[in-house]
Amino acid sequence: MDTLQLRKVGIDTYLENVAYLHRECEVYRAEGFQALSKIIIKLNHISIYAVLNVVDDAGIVSPGELGLSQQAFEQLNADEGTAVSVSQAAPPRSMDAVRRKINGERLNLEDFRAITNDIGKNRYSKMELAAFLVASGQTGLDREEILHLTQAMTESGDRLDWHDSVVVDKHCIGGIPGNRTSMIVAPIVAAHGTLMPKTSSRAITSPAGTADTMEVLANVELTPQQLHQVVAKERTCLAWGGTAGLAPVDDILISVERPLGIDSMGQMVASILSKKLAAGSTHLLIDIPVGTSAKVRHMREALQLRKLFEYTADRLNLQLDVVLSDGNQPVGRGIGPVLEARDVMQVLNNLDSAPNDLRQKSLRLAGRLLEFDPDVRGGNGFALARDILDSGRALKKMQAIIAAQGKQTTNFELGQRTMDVVAGKTGYVVAINNFQMSKIARLAGAPMDKGAGVDLFKKLGDPVEADTVVYRIHAQFPADFHFACALAQQDSGYRIGDQSRIPTPYAEL
Repeated sequence: MDTLQLRKVGIDTYLENVAYLHRECEVYRAEGFQALSKIIIKLNHISIYAVLNVVDDAGIVSPGELGLSQQAFEQLNADEGTAVSVSQAAPPRSMDAVRRKINGERLNLEDFRAITNDIGKNRYSKMELAAFLVASGQTGLDREEILHLTQAMTESGDRLDWHDSVVVDKHCIGGIPGNRTSMIVAPIVAAHGTLMPKTSSRAITSPAGTADTMEVLANVELTPQQLHQVVAKERTCLAWGGTAGLAPVDDILISVERPLGIDSMGQMVASILSKKLAAGSTHLLIDIPVGTSAKVRHMREALQLRKLFEYTADRLNLQLDVVLSDGNQPVGRGIGPVLEARDVMQVLNNLDSAPNDLRQKSLRLAGRLLEFDPDVRGGNGFALARDILDSGRALKKMQAIIAAQGKQTTNFELGQRTMDVVAGKTGYVVAINNFQMSKIARLAGAPMDKGAGVDLFKKLGDPVEADTVVYRIHAQFPADFHFACALAQQDSGYRIGDQSRIPTPYAEL
């Protein structure tokens, strides 16, 4: 078989292997390749799959070269100029199972294993991934299928073992901006001595993830070896999970789910539990915020989701506690990495200016996690968590975590371009749209620009005059500032009305 010279093409194709062939390439014409078809690239004993793009610009690849996107090039682990062979790839066999799912059939564990194995090896195109996700969402996954998908996704990558009988973690299903409880909960739990290795994602559609916010204070990109060293020393970490290789199929599926706006219950349960099982968790707390502009809008939906989590976790020997919390407004005052880091440190420092809702929610969650410890009597967790926070032990632990991971040397500052948004009329804050506030913060530049975001001055139930400032937009760059301000002027995300219209918070269950 003819060979081509390998060339690295500096394009980030985000979790998709992409190859580039020149239209005049002899191999391209001889093999009858078509754009967007799947090909196999072979070098000695290594084979990778990639989607083919055809180019006419010799500046990208010449007729004698094969270009690979950044991810594909790293997977092949070869130098530029190395001779590689290329051939057509057969369609993944597991697509038969996907077609059966499209027709409404139930899939078994082996079906899901075959699908996740092919996805993990990049044998699926984005169209085929979308077909699987839509089929799973439209026809639905029953609880046995959710269990099987969770197992298959967990097996798709590495699995950590901390050699401890109690390894706790928490996860919020999302949709609530400013909800940075993990950065308060982890130091409290670790200060008690309970093991809580906290790996978190970066934001994809939100203004900040835990990793984005923690990066304001410390290095979060740790190698697996560094991660273990930090956890061994401090009993916790607050790091980005992207280097750990945990349930990698989940990351690939999410890269397609998010643009399509697909977020089915079955996929959500499998995604969250597979990541936590792969991370070595034995005990898990799930926070499901419920609110009119949250991801889960109705209590009946939250209860259904809780049952799915409980069933799947029980079958996989994961001890689970699910909290249904109020999701009618952002948690804390800051939306965006710098502002959220400010809120976290105010709580840990026990300052009078600290947002009380963030403090109280963090204490409730930390208390539930502490009660996983057999030596903590049920119902005593909250008081124990409060004592650890009030005594300064949680702050001391956070300082130790920052030192162990490496203190951030860049001083991130708030965006200097600001606009104040006012109430517009006299009354009470009766609604805050979580989605709108997140969108305004993202347009301002968060999380890429860590100093961008929204600083909230008023929350639900607060009285306001017509000219009262309810929040301030922060941005660094003119274009970001313009787009964020334009959206806020179109719809501020705040509703002012009569006191009788203030919503009753969902009681925590």
